[in-house]
Amino acid sequence: MSFDFSIVRDLRKRAGLTLAEVSARSGVSPSVISKLERNQSSAELDTLFRISRVFELNTTDLIALAESRTAQRNSAKAYTSGDFHFQQIQYNNLRAFIAAAPKGASVNRPEIHADNFEICWVLTGKLLIQLPKERHELTCGESLQFDGALDHTYQALEATEFLIIHLNKSNRF
Repeated sequence: MSFDFSIVRDLRKRAGLTLAEVSARSGVSPSVISKLERNQSSAELDTLFRISRVFELNTTDLIALAESRTAQRNSAKAYTSGDFHFQQIQYNNLRAFIAAAPKGASVNRPEIHADNFEICWVLTGKLLIQLPKERHELTCGESLQFDGALDHTYQALEATEFLIIHLNKSNRF
């Protein structure tokens, strides 16, 4: 498998850092960083760990950036749940839904969730989200984030369009 660690140069430049500054913060010599940025050498895991911390990344995130330097394209899949109409796209770290519902429509726990956060952003209309101990009425432009594992209900108080994102929780320690 081949990796393109020129991403380190991109990260360094975005952060406004020189090779010397990355070296000082990571404890990795400037020549090793330079060779890595130019794909002239491979790096030990410890080296990648030290460099990734400079950019506030996990080592696995840095490796993933070096491995996947191309965009990923996907097509929406449509489905209906009650009176709610959804279009869904899915990637490794998230699922996104565009939803539409007429006034009065309601759906209880529209999806079974893994260990992820759910973000709901109302694009038009008015939506009620009921959680075990909370009720939130959202209007156009408002959003709510909550633990998707909680029992929840969506109710359209007006004809409503909204965006839902299921975002994988980061690694827990």
